[in-house]
Amino acid sequence: MTGTLRSVLQRASRSWGNPRLWRADALLASYEWLGKRAAIMPTSRRANRFARWDEGTVWCFPPAAMYGESAIQLGNDTLIGPFVSISAGMSPNQRLLSDAIVVIGSRCLIGRQSSIVGHYSIRIEDDVFLGPNVYVTDQNHGFEDLELPIGKQVMAEQPVVIGSGSWLGANVVILPGVTIGKHVTIGAGSVVTADLPDNSVAVGSPARIVRQL
Repeated sequence: MTGTLRSVLQRASRSWGNPRLWRADALLASYEWLGKRAAIMPTSRRANRFARWDEGTVWCFPPAAMYGESAIQLGNDTLIGPFVSISAGMSPNQRLLSDAIVVIGSRCLIGRQSSIVGHYSIRIEDDVFLGPNVYVTDQNHGFEDLELPIGKQVMAEQPVVIGSGSWLGANVVILPGVTIGKHVTIGAGSVVTADLPDNSVAVGSPARIVRQL
């Protein structure tokens, strides 16, 4: 779709006789037009906030929560879907530990509505595919103090690594301290609480190995 937003709307309005139908079509055309032009690319000013944003990487519109960009690194030719949240730290103004809290490699795919929340270290290696609604975090609240609400207890931070060539199905959850090997498949809806070796297939909550290649 080319041209200005006004011309897009004019073409949409001429394509329908019923005003209600062409208004709906015009809204959809506007959204598609905005999606193509509002995506974040290496040449976007927003990309300059990141510690690293390599060539060919695109974050589709609209993004969800995005802060701590100075501690997020993105390799080349990676595609981040719409409604994805990637953040470093607890809040936009937090002082961060390094410029490599969240590192995503090259040729990765981050599925729509996924969340990657880093506080200490999350490393996703090259050619990793995440399905929709995947959640990855390196921090959890404690729960040992029975007099204190869990949300106010000290949070434990443990690094997370997802090895190259791995595939995480829809709705997978990766918890702190987990190292996933290379070429690992994790079935949809699994909750990964422990390390998984190279070339394995894991499913369930907690995830267990069902096949080793």
